Amino acid sequence: MTYRLKKEKEYNYIEAGEGTPIVVLHGLMGGLSNFNAVSDFFSIKGYKIIIPELPIYTMSLLKTNVKSFAKYLHDFIEFKGFDEVILLGNSLGGHIGLYHTKLYPEKVKALIITGSSGLYESAMGGGYTKRSDYEVIKKKAQEVFYDPEVATKEIVDEVYQTVNDRNKLIKTLAIAKSAIRHNMAKDLPNMNTPTCIIWGKNDNVTPPEVAEEFNELLPDSDLYWIDKCGHAAMMEHPDEFNKILHEWLNKRGI
Repeated sequence: MTYRLKKEKEYNYIEAGEGTPIVVLHGLMGGLSNFNAVSDFFSIKGYKIIIPELPIYTMSLLKTNVKSFAKYLHDFIEFKGFDEVILLGNSLGGHIGLYHTKLYPEKVKALIITGSSGLYESAMGGGYTKRSDYEVIKKKAQEVFYDPEVATKEIVDEVYQTVNDRNKLIKTLAIAKSAIRHNMAKDLPNMNTPTCIIWGKNDNVTPPEVAEEFNELLPDSDLYWIDKCGHAAMMEHPDEFNKILHEWLNKRGI
């Protein structure tokens, strides 16, 4: 399904379905459409799916950091009038979800992370020295997935355009530094929110041992693997991702 972007106050977001709100948090170069399969599935299963456009490239440079994005998310949840939400985040979106949960635990009913940053940040800001070379950027985009064909021309073009926009590149590097600065290892053992960790066994960006560490450090988490899958499980194996998540939500009564 194609979703229409709502624009209210300073927020742009997609909304579908009725029920318990699941707020979906995209990654650094991830579009809202990356979660179409999640929206299609859960919006008819008793959940309201909301995907805000995070202000990754529109915040002032001083505010381009994980903590500011977590506060922006809190303001958005308040604006929507939700008492409690489920947060689902991929990559940087997972990190923002984790940091928001640390700051506002009473607002988060459950947390789902997939390919999340927060413990290991090696690949986020590196490798853009040859950013004007389309083939280099294409290879980098393909490495995000187990199956390089998932990196469509549209995805590659978007990444290429982002890293060749000087303002966006500066913000990307600022976010990468911020992600390292906001490492969550000391915080996770104090976060008791039920957490579902869904990870690609072949994730090159945040390798499998990162998922294992999240699972060890979080007091109330369950870890699920998807085989032949890279950094964006909800794009590469949408049916399996949705099935795992739906069963986990049912098991937890969420």
